[in-house]
Amino acid sequence: MPGSAVTALDSAAVTYEVIRHGPVGSVAEAAAALGLAVADIVKTIVIRRGDDDYVFVLVPGDRVISWPKLRALLGVNRLSLPDAGTARDATGYERGTITPFGATTAWPVVADERVRGRRITLGAGERGVAIALDADEAVRALDATVADVTEPEPPR
Repeated sequence: MPGSAVTALDSAAVTYEVIRHGPVGSVAEAAAALGLAVADIVKTIVIRRGDDDYVFVLVPGDRVISWPKLRALLGVNRLSLPDAGTARDATGYERGTITPFGATTAWPVVADERVRGRRITLGAGERGVAIALDADEAVRALDATVADVTEPEPPR
């Protein structure tokens, strides 16, 4: 069981479902394994604002962070993505499993406005496992700031 995330969800009285889907290598593979639209697979991205200062950003699977929008929202000139080890140290989770629920530090959360009104999945703190839940309930439990902070995934 993805212990820390489940414990945090239970403590927050959030209704959720743990789904074991096995190994996946991309958001598209996760969506296929779960039978969901790519947009319903929500990525938790850890963003570094400064020395030992991070924020979680919840990004629909078919979108990417808009750096200008996020900088404007947070009122900063510079943001960066920490390397995998730094992200693990800041959250307690490996990249690809990160969730704001049960992270070692309760960093602030920004949710892209497009997650509202949907049933989504988030990382569960363990590879091959997802947490399915109501996005609005998650946003409330996390006291997330909801804003337009993404743009469409560029074509490949």
